[in-house]
Amino acid sequence: MSRVVLITGACGGIGRVLCERFAAQGDHVLALDRDAQQLAELAASIANCTPLQADITDVAATKAAVHAAVALHGAVEVLVANAGAAACATLAATTPESWHSDIDLNLHGTYNTVEAVRPAMLERGKGCIVLIGSVNGLTALGHPAYSAAKAALVSYTKALALESGRRGVRANIVCPGTVKTQAWQARVDKDPQILEKLKKWYPLGDFATPDDIADAALFLSSSAARVITGVVLPVDGGLMAGNRVMAQELTLEDF
Repeated sequence: MSRVVLITGACGGIGRVLCERFAAQGDHVLALDRDAQQLAELAASIANCTPLQADITDVAATKAAVHAAVALHGAVEVLVANAGAAACATLAATTPESWHSDIDLNLHGTYNTVEAVRPAMLERGKGCIVLIGSVNGLTALGHPAYSAAKAALVSYTKALALESGRRGVRANIVCPGTVKTQAWQARVDKDPQILEKLKKWYPLGDFATPDDIADAALFLSSSAARVITGVVLPVDGGLMAGNRVMAQELTLEDF
Protein backbone atom coordinates (compact mmCIF):
# COMPACT_ATOMS: atom_id res chain seq x y z
CA MET A 1 0.00 0.00 0.00
CA SER A 2 1.40 3.38 -1.04
CA ARG A 3 2.36 5.76 1.77
CA VAL A 4 3.33 9.42 1.86
CA VAL A 5 6.98 9.58 2.94
CA LEU A 6 8.77 12.83 3.80
CA ILE A 7 12.56 12.72 3.30
CA THR A 8 14.76 15.67 4.25
CA GLY A 9 18.22 16.37 2.87
CA ALA A 10 16.81 14.81 -0.28
CA CYS A 11 19.52 16.01 -2.64
CA GLY A 12 22.50 14.64 -0.69
CA GLY A 13 24.24 11.36 -1.36
CA ILE A 14 22.15 9.40 1.14
CA GLY A 15 19.01 11.47 0.58
CA ARG A 16 18.84 10.77 -3.16
CA VAL A 17 19.06 7.03 -2.61
CA LEU A 18 16.44 7.19 0.15
CA CYS A 19 14.08 8.96 -2.26
CA GLU A 20 14.76 6.46 -5.04
CA ARG A 21 14.30 3.42 -2.83
CA PHE A 22 11.07 4.54 -1.14
CA ALA A 23 9.60 5.62 -4.49
CA ALA A 24 10.65 2.33 -6.08
CA GLN A 25 8.52 0.40 -3.59
CA GLY A 26 5.49 2.48 -4.48
CA ASP A 27 5.52 5.21 -1.84
CA HIS A 28 4.89 8.84 -2.74
CA VAL A 29 8.00 10.76 -1.71
CA LEU A 30 7.96 14.34 -0.51
CA ALA A 31 11.59 15.31 -1.16
CA LEU A 32 12.59 18.27 1.00
CA ASP A 33 15.79 20.22 0.47
CA ARG A 34 16.89 23.85 0.34
CA ASP A 35 18.46 23.65 -3.15
CA ALA A 36 15.72 24.39 -5.70
CA GLN A 37 17.70 23.42 -8.79
CA GLN A 38 18.86 20.08 -7.43
CA LEU A 39 15.35 19.38 -6.18
CA ALA A 40 13.89 19.95 -9.64
CA GLU A 41 16.45 17.59 -11.16
CA LEU A 42 15.76 14.97 -8.48
CA ALA A 43 12.00 15.12 -8.88
CA ALA A 44 12.33 14.85 -12.66
CA SER A 45 14.33 11.64 -12.30
CA ILE A 46 12.03 9.85 -9.84
CA ALA A 47 8.42 8.84 -10.32
CA ASN A 48 6.10 9.51 -7.38
CA CYS A 49 8.26 12.36 -6.10
CA THR A 50 7.17 15.86 -5.12
CA PRO A 51 9.88 18.47 -4.45
CA LEU A 52 9.60 20.68 -1.36
CA GLN A 53 11.97 23.60 -1.02
CA ALA A 54 12.66 24.75 2.52
CA ASP A 55 15.51 25.33 4.96
CA ILE A 56 14.74 23.12 7.97
CA THR A 57 16.33 25.66 10.32
CA ASP A 58 13.41 27.94 9.42
CA VAL A 59 10.43 26.71 11.48
CA ALA A 60 7.75 28.60 9.56
CA ALA A 61 9.09 27.71 6.11
CA THR A 62 9.39 24.03 7.01
CA LYS A 63 5.85 23.79 8.35
CA ALA A 64 4.44 25.75 5.40
CA ALA A 65 6.13 23.50 2.83
CA VAL A 66 5.08 20.29 4.56
CA HIS A 67 1.50 21.37 5.24
CA ALA A 68 1.04 22.53 1.63
CA ALA A 69 2.23 19.14 0.38
CA VAL A 70 -0.02 17.29 2.83
CA ALA A 71 -3.02 19.24 1.53
CA LEU A 72 -2.30 17.87 -1.96
CA HIS A 73 -0.99 14.37 -1.27
CA GLY A 74 -2.33 13.36 2.13
CA ALA A 75 -0.87 12.94 5.59
CA VAL A 76 2.79 12.02 6.08
CA GLU A 77 2.94 8.45 7.33
CA VAL A 78 6.74 8.10 7.39
CA LEU A 79 9.37 10.75 8.10
CA VAL A 80 13.01 10.08 7.35
CA ALA A 81 14.86 13.05 8.88
CA ASN A 82 18.11 12.78 6.95
CA ALA A 83 19.27 16.39 6.53
CA GLY A 84 22.56 17.24 8.22
CA ALA A 85 26.12 18.39 7.68
CA ALA A 86 29.36 18.97 9.55
CA ALA A 87 31.58 22.02 9.50
CA CYS A 88 34.71 22.23 11.65
CA ALA A 89 36.61 19.00 12.31
CA THR A 90 38.17 19.98 15.66
CA LEU A 91 37.44 22.14 18.70
CA ALA A 92 40.48 24.22 17.79
CA ALA A 93 38.90 25.09 14.46
CA THR A 94 35.40 25.59 15.87
CA THR A 95 34.02 29.11 16.25
CA PRO A 96 30.87 30.19 18.08
CA GLU A 97 29.28 30.75 14.67
CA SER A 98 30.17 27.30 13.32
CA TRP A 99 29.09 25.64 16.58
CA HIS A 100 25.65 27.26 16.50
CA SER A 101 25.28 26.56 12.78
CA ASP A 102 25.94 22.83 13.20
CA ILE A 103 23.63 22.56 16.22
CA ASP A 104 20.92 24.53 14.44
CA LEU A 105 20.96 22.33 11.34
CA ASN A 106 21.51 18.89 12.81
CA LEU A 107 19.50 19.18 16.04
CA HIS A 108 17.08 22.09 15.82
CA GLY A 109 16.38 21.44 12.13
CA THR A 110 15.49 17.82 12.88
CA TYR A 111 13.19 18.91 15.69
CA ASN A 112 11.52 21.42 13.36
CA THR A 113 10.92 18.71 10.79
CA VAL A 114 9.52 16.23 13.29
CA GLU A 115 7.17 18.85 14.72
CA ALA A 116 5.84 19.56 11.22
CA VAL A 117 4.41 16.02 11.08
CA ARG A 118 4.23 14.58 14.61
CA PRO A 119 1.01 16.24 15.81
CA ALA A 120 -0.94 14.85 12.85
CA MET A 121 0.61 11.40 13.37
CA LEU A 122 -0.51 11.43 17.00
CA GLU A 123 -3.99 12.56 16.02
CA ARG A 124 -4.31 9.74 13.45
CA GLY A 125 -2.84 7.21 15.88
CA LYS A 126 -0.12 5.99 13.53
CA GLY A 127 3.19 7.06 12.05
CA CYS A 128 6.86 6.23 11.79
CA ILE A 129 9.84 8.51 12.37
CA VAL A 130 13.36 7.49 11.34
CA LEU A 131 16.15 9.88 12.23
CA ILE A 132 19.50 9.61 10.49
CA GLY A 133 22.15 10.14 13.14
CA SER A 134 25.82 9.19 13.09
CA VAL A 135 28.34 7.08 14.97
CA ASN A 136 29.83 10.49 15.80
CA GLY A 137 26.97 10.77 18.26
CA LEU A 138 28.08 7.57 19.99
CA THR A 139 31.80 8.26 20.46
CA ALA A 140 34.38 10.97 19.73
CA LEU A 141 35.43 10.88 16.07
CA GLY A 142 35.96 14.55 15.28
CA HIS A 143 33.57 17.34 14.22
CA PRO A 144 32.56 18.10 17.84
CA ALA A 145 29.56 20.36 17.19
CA TYR A 146 28.06 17.94 14.66
CA SER A 147 28.77 15.07 17.05
CA ALA A 148 27.12 16.86 19.97
CA ALA A 149 24.01 17.41 17.86
CA LYS A 150 23.90 13.78 16.74
CA ALA A 151 24.35 12.61 20.34
CA ALA A 152 21.40 14.77 21.33
CA LEU A 153 19.32 13.11 18.59
CA VAL A 154 19.82 9.75 20.31
CA SER A 155 18.17 11.09 23.47
CA TYR A 156 15.52 12.86 21.42
CA THR A 157 14.67 9.62 19.60
CA LYS A 158 14.12 7.84 22.90
CA ALA A 159 11.89 10.65 24.13
CA LEU A 160 9.84 10.43 20.94
CA ALA A 161 9.49 6.67 21.32
CA LEU A 162 8.58 6.91 25.01
CA GLU A 163 5.96 9.62 24.65
CA SER A 164 4.46 8.66 21.30
CA GLY A 165 4.33 4.87 21.41
CA ARG A 166 0.93 4.49 23.07
CA ARG A 167 -0.52 6.70 20.36
CA GLY A 168 0.77 4.52 17.55
CA VAL A 169 3.89 6.42 16.55
CA ARG A 170 7.30 4.72 16.42
CA ALA A 171 10.70 6.48 16.39
CA ASN A 172 14.16 5.02 15.74
CA ILE A 173 17.57 6.37 14.79
CA VAL A 174 20.02 4.98 12.26
CA CYS A 175 23.67 5.84 12.96
CA PRO A 176 25.86 5.46 9.88
CA GLY A 177 29.61 5.19 10.06
CA THR A 178 31.65 6.18 7.04
CA VAL A 179 29.40 6.20 3.98
CA LYS A 180 30.73 6.34 0.44
CA THR A 181 29.26 9.63 -0.80
CA GLN A 182 30.49 12.86 -2.36
CA ALA A 183 30.71 14.34 1.14
CA TRP A 184 34.08 12.62 1.38
CA GLN A 185 35.45 14.17 -1.81
CA ALA A 186 37.33 17.02 -0.14
CA ARG A 187 39.17 14.55 2.09
CA VAL A 188 39.83 12.21 -0.82
CA ASP A 189 41.30 15.18 -2.71
CA LYS A 190 43.72 15.75 0.20
CA ASP A 191 44.58 12.05 0.49
CA PRO A 192 43.40 9.73 -2.30
CA GLN A 193 44.11 6.71 -0.07
CA ILE A 194 42.10 7.88 2.95
CA LEU A 195 39.22 5.44 2.50
CA GLU A 196 41.56 2.48 2.11
CA LYS A 197 43.53 3.58 5.17
CA LEU A 198 40.37 3.83 7.27
CA LYS A 199 39.21 0.30 6.48
CA LYS A 200 41.57 -1.17 9.07
CA TRP A 201 39.36 0.27 11.82
CA TYR A 202 36.23 -1.52 10.59
CA PRO A 203 35.76 -5.19 11.62
CA LEU A 204 34.06 -5.94 8.29
CA GLY A 205 36.85 -4.19 6.42
CA ASP A 206 34.40 -2.06 4.47
CA PHE A 207 32.03 0.90 4.76
CA ALA A 208 28.33 1.40 4.20
CA THR A 209 26.88 2.68 0.97
CA PRO A 210 23.80 4.91 0.75
CA ASP A 211 21.83 1.78 -0.15
CA ASP A 212 22.82 0.22 3.18
CA ILE A 213 21.40 3.23 5.02
CA ALA A 214 18.26 3.08 2.90
CA ASP A 215 17.88 -0.65 3.70
CA ALA A 216 17.86 0.19 7.42
CA ALA A 217 15.36 3.03 6.99
CA LEU A 218 13.09 0.89 4.81
CA PHE A 219 13.10 -1.88 7.40
CA LEU A 220 12.45 0.40 10.37
CA SER A 221 9.54 2.03 8.55
CA SER A 222 8.01 -1.30 7.54
CA SER A 223 5.46 -3.53 9.24
CA ALA A 224 8.30 -5.98 9.91
CA ALA A 225 9.51 -3.49 12.55
CA ARG A 226 6.07 -2.86 14.06
CA VAL A 227 7.25 -3.44 17.66
CA ILE A 228 10.65 -1.76 17.25
CA THR A 229 10.89 1.73 18.67
CA GLY A 230 13.49 3.77 20.54
CA VAL A 231 16.29 1.79 18.88
CA VAL A 232 19.75 3.16 18.05
CA LEU A 233 20.95 1.20 15.01
CA PRO A 234 24.58 1.64 13.93
CA VAL A 235 25.09 0.83 10.25
CA ASP A 236 28.84 1.01 10.41
CA GLY A 237 30.69 -2.13 9.35
CA GLY A 238 31.12 -3.03 13.03
CA LEU A 239 32.94 0.16 14.02
CA MET A 240 30.98 0.56 17.26
CA ALA A 241 31.59 -3.08 18.20
CA GLY A 242 35.10 -2.25 19.32
CA ASN A 243 38.57 -1.13 18.30
CA ARG A 244 40.02 -4.03 16.31
CA VAL A 245 43.45 -2.47 15.85
CA MET A 246 43.84 -1.70 19.56
CA ALA A 247 42.51 -5.14 20.51
CA GLN A 248 45.16 -6.79 18.36
CA GLU A 249 47.89 -4.76 20.04
CA LEU A 250 46.52 -5.53 23.51
CA THR A 251 46.18 -9.28 22.96
CA LEU A 252 49.25 -9.67 20.73
CA GLU A 253 47.03 -11.78 18.51
CA ASP A 254 46.25 -11.33 14.84
CA PHE A 255 42.56 -11.61 13.95
